[in-house]
Amino acid sequence: MEFALVPLLLYFLPWIIALMRGHHNAGAIFLLNFLLGWTFIGWIVAFIWSFTCVRRYYA
Repeated sequence: MEFALVPLLLYFLPWIIALMRGHHNAGAIFLLNFLLGWTFIGWIVAFIWSFTCVRRYYA
């Protein structure tokens, strides 16, 4: 069972990174990763997108 967890975590790595960084488009990154991540190009796009600038709000 554990052997199936590693590929799943790697597949959703862009979304996990976006969540950990507090990315304002984490939901869209998840959808892109979920729907097109299997194409590898979609995974690369989601991976790069997860590292783009995170919107900061200052009071």
